[in-house]
Amino acid sequence: MQNNFVNTATLHSEKLMLMELIAHELEATGTQKIAHPLAGKTLTGADTIVQVLADEGVDTIFGYSGGAILPTYDAVFRFNSENQRDGVEPMPLIVPANEQGAGFMAAGYARASGKVGVVMVTSGPGATNCVTPVRDCAADSIPIVVICGQVPTAAIGTDAFQEAPVTSIMGSVAKHVFLVTDPLQLEVTVRTAFEIARTGRPGPVVIDIPKDIQNWSGPYRGEGLMPIRGYRKRLVSIQENALSDAKCQSFFDLLGAAKRPLIYAGGGVINAGASEALRSLAIEFGIPVTTTLMGLGCFDTTHPLALHMLGMHGLASANFAVDDCDFLIAVGARFDDRVAGNPSKFAPSAKQVAHFDIDPSEIHKVKPADWHHVGLLAESLEQLLSYAHKQKLSSDFAQWHREIAELKRTYGLNYDRDSEAIQPYYVIETMNKITKGEAIVSTGVGQHQMWAAQYCDFREPRLWMTSGSMGTMGFGLPAAIGAQFARPNKLVIDIDGDASIRMNLGELETATTYGLPIKVIVLNNFGDGMVMQWQRLFHMGRLSGSDKSLRKKNFIKAAEADGFEYAKRLDTKADVPRVLEEFLAFPGPAFLEVIIDPEANVYPMVGPGLPYREIVTGKFIANRYDTTERTDPDSSEMF
Repeated sequence: MQNNFVNTATLHSEKLMLMELIAHELEATGTQKIAHPLAGKTLTGADTIVQVLADEGVDTIFGYSGGAILPTYDAVFRFNSENQRDGVEPMPLIVPANEQGAGFMAAGYARASGKVGVVMVTSGPGATNCVTPVRDCAADSIPIVVICGQVPTAAIGTDAFQEAPVTSIMGSVAKHVFLVTDPLQLEVTVRTAFEIARTGRPGPVVIDIPKDIQNWSGPYRGEGLMPIRGYRKRLVSIQENALSDAKCQSFFDLLGAAKRPLIYAGGGVINAGASEALRSLAIEFGIPVTTTLMGLGCFDTTHPLALHMLGMHGLASANFAVDDCDFLIAVGARFDDRVAGNPSKFAPSAKQVAHFDIDPSEIHKVKPADWHHVGLLAESLEQLLSYAHKQKLSSDFAQWHREIAELKRTYGLNYDRDSEAIQPYYVIETMNKITKGEAIVSTGVGQHQMWAAQYCDFREPRLWMTSGSMGTMGFGLPAAIGAQFARPNKLVIDIDGDASIRMNLGELETATTYGLPIKVIVLNNFGDGMVMQWQRLFHMGRLSGSDKSLRKKNFIKAAEADGFEYAKRLDTKADVPRVLEEFLAFPGPAFLEVIIDPEANVYPMVGPGLPYREIVTGKFIANRYDTTERTDPDSSEMF
């Protein structure tokens, strides 16, 4: 079911791109086009913005109002009122507790649906509150469009009330930023923002729109894009860069010479809608798959070929397989520092490295590739398979499969199962048995994030959402809200930490206001758990600023005050299975605080800048390497 959903989202994007290409071709040939129903009608700038959103298929807007965006908010209200009368689906405007929440809701929506998330905020603090979500989306390649109100054109640069230099601020963190000063360019600018956000390597686009531009009136064209020729030329070159037969053969020559090939898949596989193609290639040729944090779900984690997650807190079995492989195939992954902490010692036995990506800047950036291809990921993998079928190519890695199975048996996840304290691993492991890898799971950032990544299964793509590259605390709750709007019939669970959820705790009320049946689990260890773990390991146990055991927050009362009818605290190990069952089965929003062992750590762990040979697995996970002479990371590499 999920694959069909992902394909639908991908096809929607491809359809829009195809329509744009057809439009350009028709303009060039002078062929008659079908006019937009509103073509020629006089609209205000605000109405123009909203109509373009409707044309782009936007069905949900996340945002917070204010003076400089009021004309567009009024246009949304009128659009929804008029369409309700006409029987057309409205475009609901979801109001969070603050603009950062709106940004993360749009990100959650985009991650869960594959569509572009939309944020609409006012000027000044409304825009600056979106800086973190915009950077977060850029770092994880998530497509959103942020529409910011701005002071009137004549007032820009005068330090007017609630003025902020949005283009200067956002220019360094967004994929692209527009400031609209010519009302005649408003319509094509908004439409082009969606094109840039969704195409190539996806990312956030910000549009800064002065209030006078919103109040302007002029004819609606219903067509047209900005002439961003350089960008489109690069896109076309990537789209047309198909794998030749000779290049396919050279790839299979490398595969044929290998005895221990391994696919290392990243979030690019999910963004490209290439999960199905990756699965087909891996299964047909029997190539084991390990994924990054962002790639979880691109390959069914319950499949025998799956090694789950690699990296700093990846499974020991996955990391050992990376050390053992002789042909590493990187697909939509970028060798980031949480995976390849020491690039020269990453995959040390790999005689050859192949790298697939849509972004040419990623090739050779961290780890040199012996074979690489820059192009559309799904099509590239399908071309490989098609060539293999024509040439009747096959493989036999049975011995490698046996080695992989043994790695998983010997070095699998484990913890103190006899402890009287509630272990966080046990909570998530039990939850996973109930949900069977079919729920959407979001997280904040910290220990709970890594435990969720390790102990949750993901049978399909777009079920896992977390702040990967930016590591933004407070992400989990608003992202879960956005995901629930994107997929209202899915079970959505936010696994959060007591410190992380504090960052955007106000969004509890957003969940109940809109009647969203999200499930919020707070694993409470009374502090910044990951920071405390590092302080214990590398700072002689000095818990500077991270111990929150004296804080007075009563999460249950806070949840009840925000309208959660189900709000319970779980502090007895024997009650874990029963309470999780009733919590997950509750028909509305549900909140569960779990008091966990405050000294539970995330294992395995590879210190920053270190090779996998220096992995620390703790007392309950086997380790094949001697770590008695472990190298502590340099202080400059910490976190």
